[in-house]
Amino acid sequence: MNTKEQVKAQFGANAAKYVVSPRHASGNDLNILKEWVKLEQADKALDIATGGGHCALVLSSIVREVTALDMTPEMLQEAEVFLSSKGCKNINYVQGDAENLPFEDAEFDLVVCRIAAHHFPHTERFVSEAARVLNSGGSFILMDNVAPESDRLDELYNEVEKRRDPSHFRAWKKTEWLRQIELAGFRVEQLLQTGKAFAFDSWCARMNVTEEVKRQLEADMLGWPEEDQRQLNVQSENGKLIGFEGSFMMLRAIKA
Repeated sequence: MNTKEQVKAQFGANAAKYVVSPRHASGNDLNILKEWVKLEQADKALDIATGGGHCALVLSSIVREVTALDMTPEMLQEAEVFLSSKGCKNINYVQGDAENLPFEDAEFDLVVCRIAAHHFPHTERFVSEAARVLNSGGSFILMDNVAPESDRLDELYNEVEKRRDPSHFRAWKKTEWLRQIELAGFRVEQLLQTGKAFAFDSWCARMNVTEEVKRQLEADMLGWPEEDQRQLNVQSENGKLIGFEGSFMMLRAIKA
């Protein structure tokens, strides 16, 4: 099963959880997104890999017309039910691939992607497609987990993410994203990076991790060298893993 088939299988089976997940349904990143979008004066916006629809909900209150795209039919259906319940009437729902967008050139004023790009196997195609469907001067807003710059910590972080969720392809380093985005013809205007805490039990539960895999993950992470645990803020209590910390990036870039 390739990565995209794994994405459909994983998110199709767990779609409803992502609509109600506090990690996805709320957060200061959505408040920041709202402030950024208010300044855009965009008429048409695209939300790539809409998931539970929380990003599209923010966009719909500001932008005249929003297109919510997702590759997983069940996810798109859950998003539509959720957004309809919120009274959103200016959203189009499209099933499609982030790396091969089913839209014309320069069709949108704003393209947003939140907490999804780590599932894309060919991010350079995704960034290129985002540029293609944007008007000149349009904005691309990317929000995602990013790996540490240290190669060792990068490997550790991505390994546990992949074991927890086989559809995880790779969380890229911040510097890797900057390079891809600038090579695609964007000019980076804003960038924010914060720590992102993961509560171990709920992090596993969202992906229906088996008890066997969960216990092995816990044992391995608690067995990491002390410096690695410190860098990734691994927290435990009485020999039980409570959580750890990754990193989250918000980036806004302008198409030249």
